[in-house]
Amino acid sequence: MLSIVNRSVLLMKMRILIVSLSLLGLHLKAGAPNILLIVSEDNGPEIGCYGDPYARTPNLDRLASEGIRFDRAFVPQAGCSQSRASILTGLYPHQHGQIGLATWQFRLYDERTPNLPRSLKACGYRTGLIGKLHINPASAFPFDVHKIPNANFKREGLDRYAAYASAFMTAGSRPFFLSVNYPDPHDPWVRQVEGLPERPQTGQEVRAMPFMGIDPPAWREMIADYYNCINRMDTMVGDLLAALDASGKADDTIVVYLGDHGVDMLRGKRTCYEGGVRIPLLIRWPGHIVPQVREELVSTIDLMPTLLTAAGAVSVAGLPGRDWHALFQPGDVADWRRYVFTEYHAHAAKNFFPQRAVRNRRFKLIESLFPGSEHPDFASTLNKMVGEVKNSSPHVDIDFEALLSMAPEPVASAYARMRHPPRYELYDLESDPYEFRNLAENSEFEAVRTELAQQLNDWRRQSQDPLLDDDLLRRLARELGKVTSKKAARERGWRYPTYLNRMGELGKNEKGVR
Repeated sequence: MLSIVNRSVLLMKMRILIVSLSLLGLHLKAGAPNILLIVSEDNGPEIGCYGDPYARTPNLDRLASEGIRFDRAFVPQAGCSQSRASILTGLYPHQHGQIGLATWQFRLYDERTPNLPRSLKACGYRTGLIGKLHINPASAFPFDVHKIPNANFKREGLDRYAAYASAFMTAGSRPFFLSVNYPDPHDPWVRQVEGLPERPQTGQEVRAMPFMGIDPPAWREMIADYYNCINRMDTMVGDLLAALDASGKADDTIVVYLGDHGVDMLRGKRTCYEGGVRIPLLIRWPGHIVPQVREELVSTIDLMPTLLTAAGAVSVAGLPGRDWHALFQPGDVADWRRYVFTEYHAHAAKNFFPQRAVRNRRFKLIESLFPGSEHPDFASTLNKMVGEVKNSSPHVDIDFEALLSMAPEPVASAYARMRHPPRYELYDLESDPYEFRNLAENSEFEAVRTELAQQLNDWRRQSQDPLLDDDLLRRLARELGKVTSKKAARERGWRYPTYLNRMGELGKNEKGVR
């Protein structure tokens, strides 16, 4: 029998434990879900459930059948760091400041910018990251656990992703937020790694993505290896979802899968074309989401408000995105957004070519802020593809410039326009889904162009786009123009976060852009 003293000590310890547990879950709403965010590199909707005939993605196809497949989903900017910063902050790149690659030292304007891991930690979530963060400063994102922090483009130890995820998911009883970021299908497009895929595809089995407009046999082995990377990524997603099932927490977990932007090929990554900004986006939440296909215009800036609502976390004022809860059940949502906006700044410092774009369900308008100038990404993408073709087919020599010059119309004109964009490009995505015919100067579509240009300008003003100021646009161009290497970027340091930051004014516009 316990003595009175020992019993008092035991009761005191129990009270301390109860208070500690109570405080730990103080802000957690009852039944707060786990959140598993899966991000793949550099792939648009080249997934089986999106109708791609060459994609082998049984695990993602199954995930799509169990939740929502968004058919019109977009990232704000088709670049790795820029897109990932938008996913985690719910802001456009011109609002958060990560306007180029983290490896070139581009960074957030302010590390105090609210973000998903910080907001979810504040309400009691455990937070974990597997794979690269690729946003500066990393200290702004206080994940409890971070495994495989590098990009891992060598694809080393692929089984670690599911193993680390399993350990994290089963490490405690509190709800978790876990982001798993895979290296595939970023280049180099490696045919087979650690026996994956088990039967790689070859160039005889695939064709180029339709938005490229050309399909020379000489580059089909490269295309096949891209699809092999997607198949390998799908297998890893399958392993991850199996680990979630084994944890016993699948029924209480929101699973989101998305690509960070489109493929790194012509008219894809680093552009405002659909091949760059349109992505696969799937979400499953048992008991809350009815499996379906949604055609509404959605953006990854919507993730933060959606997940904060689901978690019962404190909302962040001034976010421009929209909560998806209204889309979780079948039926029309009458007041959903009519327009979605994208942009481009830079990738490396040498890729600076600012653009802004808006689209509705049918039409898309792209505005280039340096019209007539040569887009530096045109040459860099060609050079990259030459290297990838040689990797996949060492004995093949391909002259991309000659190939493009022989392309049929309207594809040839589309590439010339990509190289030297006019101020406006207008596309009818119903009749021209791959954006080959520019209608900006067609009088029949003058009213459409005027309306979209007005919507674009209104969005830029409401979202406090600093590049509306010509002086700031020129100042940014001068600053980036002086930096020619990653080393120079590290040594010099960027000044743009001090003169472009409009975040202080953003809070005044709590409606944001809907």
